[in-house]
Amino acid sequence: MTLPNYTGEFSTLSSVLLSFIVGLVPSVLLFGATWIVAKKINNWSIVDVVWSYGFALLALPFVFTETFTATCSYHLYATMIILWSIRLGTHLGMRVLGHLETEDGRYQKMREKWGADTDRKMGIFYLQQAIALTVLILPFFGTAVFDRTPVMTVHWVGFAIVAVAMIGEAIADAQLAAFKKDPSQKGMVCSRGLWAWSRHPNYFCEWLIWVGFALLSWSPNLFGIPGILCAATMYYLLNYVTGVAITEGHLVHSKGEAYRNYQQKVPAFWPRPPRP
Repeated sequence: MTLPNYTGEFSTLSSVLLSFIVGLVPSVLLFGATWIVAKKINNWSIVDVVWSYGFALLALPFVFTETFTATCSYHLYATMIILWSIRLGTHLGMRVLGHLETEDGRYQKMREKWGADTDRKMGIFYLQQAIALTVLILPFFGTAVFDRTPVMTVHWVGFAIVAVAMIGEAIADAQLAAFKKDPSQKGMVCSRGLWAWSRHPNYFCEWLIWVGFALLSWSPNLFGIPGILCAATMYYLLNYVTGVAITEGHLVHSKGEAYRNYQQKVPAFWPRPPRP
């Protein structure tokens, strides 16, 4: 089965709106089912795992419904978004499912804040996650369904950026996991490896991945613009909403002076060679 190429039959705006609908319906169903499971097991943290795997789940049908080659830019895009999604989902899954009896601190705080209204507000929060997933995968849907740009140099650059950033993120995650398992480092701050260059190398690499996705979605037909907007949105979210901002507050509270000293020596996001 070959997916039709609708380029020229729809305006860019119509294509984006249709792509949004194509992604939103399965996303809402997925997160609705996740809400039911999370409520049953009394652990809202599993939404992080589902959100990460959600990209692969939405992208895979496009892979299996068409002959897959490297002659079209969206095939490179599909390869990398699926690999990234599976790696991140597996990493988070091992962490969350390995301690299923302990809910992530963020969700514990939500429970405390919302009290008896937690179930309803978590339903709204899960719906927001479904919408966010759909918006962020829009560049892929637009490229896959409505645009078949041949592979250009910019796409290979994006492919390389995603590959390198995925390796960097995996290394940062592994270094932090090894540090946490070392009993002699209890109460200390991880400042080894990539963590000596940035206080949040995992978030930096995550943002680079989205820069790579933006390049992979690039097209002369303006379909690449949503990809650029997604990369800019992820930069804002990672630095000021869900990433650095929340993590820094938690670590200052839990690590105290040790983390404040770390803040003085190592930049929060953009990597810099370690200072003596």
